[in-house]
Amino acid sequence: MKKPDFFLVGAPKCGTTAMYQFLSQHPDIFLPENKEVHFFGTDLYSPHYSRDLEKYLGLFAGATNQKRVGEGSVWYLYSKVASSEIKEFCPGAAILIMLRNPVDMIYSLHGHRLYINSEDIEDFATALEAEEERRRGLRLPANPYPIAGLYYREVGKYAEQVQRYFACFGREQVKVLLYDDFKADPAGVCREVFSFLGVSPAFPLEISVINASKKIRSRALASFLDPPPPLARKVARALTTPEMRHKLFRTVQGMNTEHRPRQPLPPDLKRRLLKGFAPDVQRLSELLGRDLSHWYQPPDEDD
Repeated sequence: MKKPDFFLVGAPKCGTTAMYQFLSQHPDIFLPENKEVHFFGTDLYSPHYSRDLEKYLGLFAGATNQKRVGEGSVWYLYSKVASSEIKEFCPGAAILIMLRNPVDMIYSLHGHRLYINSEDIEDFATALEAEEERRRGLRLPANPYPIAGLYYREVGKYAEQVQRYFACFGREQVKVLLYDDFKADPAGVCREVFSFLGVSPAFPLEISVINASKKIRSRALASFLDPPPPLARKVARALTTPEMRHKLFRTVQGMNTEHRPRQPLPPDLKRRLLKGFAPDVQRLSELLGRDLSHWYQPPDEDD
């Protein structure tokens, strides 16, 4: 049976969905239809994660003669144990990491969690203030999983997360990509990834906007969908197949979605966050051998 030999491990809201879709186009790469499997990273919990090895390997049953088989789960990067678990499962695995200015990332993550109804504090500054209480199990939304995703500032501290993968796999097996580069030249960055994975970099990609900023129209409808009431689930299971339910859920979710950019962060809040992340960004710069000082410049110093 085929099993994955490369992993797109995160970080969240850094272009991983687009990268996953582009990688899926390559005829020598197999990826399951569903991203965010989260078989590894057993220190993190969500009712949507499955740690059943047989079911996990079954996701790759459709792989045939492709040269590379992979999967993508954004919380593998944050997890303190996923790197060692992946290493034990596949010592020669190739690791892809995607990073973004941490302030932009955590603001986008907050918006995403509002959209998927796993955050109920609409104001970002207030959600940041609630982080310590949430560590104590207070002020949690009804569907908080993974709870680590509510610790926004901790999620944005990349240096230690990247170092774990360097330590486990060695730098030659880990490729770190920056969202800025990917946004500027998605085809060029994908060619780099193809070369890293040992498949032809000449494959022509169809480039499109994927995973644009989204907002729910009705929070009440979103709460009804995730999860539906027991009676609604019972009736749906009696009258439909799993495929029909999945399609219906996606249709209703799409009707409850509007695509529009979020309001920019207030300059004072952005400046404070940039200053707070500066030490970790400096450490990451040294780790990657790349100047990332523009990631912590205050707004009035931006070019």
